Amino acid sequence: MGEHGAICRLGVFYDGTFFSIARNYYYHERQLGWLRFPEFHRFLERYVGLREQGLFASYKVVYAAWHQGLYTSKDASAEQLKRDRDQYHDLMHAGVDPKFLPMSQKLREKGVDVALAVDALQVGLGKMIDVAVLVTGDGDFVPLVRTLNKQGVRVLAAYFKFESKDGSKKGFINERLLSAANYAVDIDALGSSKEHKQDFATPFCKP
Repeated sequence: MGEHGAICRLGVFYDGTFFSIARNYYYHERQLGWLRFPEFHRFLERYVGLREQGLFASYKVVYAAWHQGLYTSKDASAEQLKRDRDQYHDLMHAGVDPKFLPMSQKLREKGVDVALAVDALQVGLGKMIDVAVLVTGDGDFVPLVRTLNKQGVRVLAAYFKFESKDGSKKGFINERLLSAANYAVDIDALGSSKEHKQDFATPFCKP
């Protein structure tokens, strides 16, 4: 049993743009359905539990946050505003804390990686979690992983490695991040695994 008792506490930190690209790819090109947060969190709980082979009696996502740039109403189209509102409701109902930052004047994300890292450090160093799940493939988070490890927080890098037919959408994982993390899981690869095929299908909800 782990040092915090029966429950291993997971914190999930979403690189919002990274997750959204994968979500849209699976919905529109693969037609698997909508990748839902509650089911995805349950998958993460099961996966970490299997990797740790019963170190804790149970595994539970106790914190989740979404980090992404957000357009102003002046710069966003009506369709974009609707997508943003729908996404906000998805996050709210799933208990995921939305942490948006305004887009830069060039309409690019700015400061999102730093905000995610600060959030993960505050939660991790505050001893509120045992495992930090980074839903990203960005190698810029390697120093974050190392700092969390020094404080006894284990890190799972959860990523999607794929490429759309026209090459416009791509999921990835930086090799340095892959090496630094305690655990890593390519969600896409589970779909072709006999052992984990059902685990891959479970988080998707068809309309």
